[in-house]
Amino acid sequence: MAHAFIDAIATAGADAVKFQTHIATAESHPSEPWRTRFSYEDATRFEYWKRMEFSEDDWAGLRAHAEDRAIAFLSSPFSLEAVGLLRRVGVAGWKIASGEVSNSELLRAVASTAEPVLLSSGMSPWGELDAAVALLRDAGAGPLAVLQCTSAYPVAPEAVGLNVLSEIATRYSCGSGLSDHSGTIFPSLAAVALGARVVEVHVTLSREMFGPDVPASVTTVELRSLVDGVRMIATSLEHPVDKDAAATGMEEMRVLFTRSLVTARPLGAGETLTDEDLVARKPGSGIPAGERARVVGRRLRASVPADHLLAEDDIE
Repeated sequence: MAHAFIDAIATAGADAVKFQTHIATAESHPSEPWRTRFSYEDATRFEYWKRMEFSEDDWAGLRAHAEDRAIAFLSSPFSLEAVGLLRRVGVAGWKIASGEVSNSELLRAVASTAEPVLLSSGMSPWGELDAAVALLRDAGAGPLAVLQCTSAYPVAPEAVGLNVLSEIATRYSCGSGLSDHSGTIFPSLAAVALGARVVEVHVTLSREMFGPDVPASVTTVELRSLVDGVRMIATSLEHPVDKDAAATGMEEMRVLFTRSLVTARPLGAGETLTDEDLVARKPGSGIPAGERARVVGRRLRASVPADHLLAEDDIE
């Protein structure tokens, strides 16, 4: 299943695939409560973590598969042992889950690698984030991005927190991002338009799959749409448009879609043009309709029929 996700995510065009590395005895106590009780096999969450653990060889195989598909391999560690395992396997960087922001030992361990860090913020007030960012930087972490996140599955539109992105960028002088649990592509698209450098979403192969995260996930078809949208928005943001310069290059279109002054009735030579004598019609190849005030009161050099497209040579 994990390998199927790598293929689907790579085919959708994403830059990276991110897993979670759980080692039950290193991170959990048998009394740990369920966030959502969903397992028909496991009496406790601890038993679930234990049953779902991958071996180091399993993780190495997933990393190799991701490399074969030309996407970055990431996994969130939830213990020092998981950090050690992932260091041996090799990761493109570190994703710190929302619940680990105050785990100073884990932060120091990932910072010591000098690899990039994506720091989620779903459960943290500013003070806790301030401390985590300072610790990571003091400990030598690589490039940092802080991700706005709301730890609800799914999250309501009112709780996405797009306004936080600009505060992150200003407060920490780093890339801002969004870790989204809405189960849609829309918050991520909005985040990129607002300057986010990273977007993270949960992915499901089908809305009919089993598990507590499915309602907060996008399908791989939706992921393809998200990738296409992000690429288009990013390209647009990287190429600001000069309105004057752009308009200069649209003369042919202006002729087709703008209007010229046209005579409303037959007029004789020497007649003085009145407002009632003129109407605005396409194309825009004659005197522009916007110059009506300049033309009214001028005299005609020669007789013209009705529906005559006025030119400068027609008036004195």
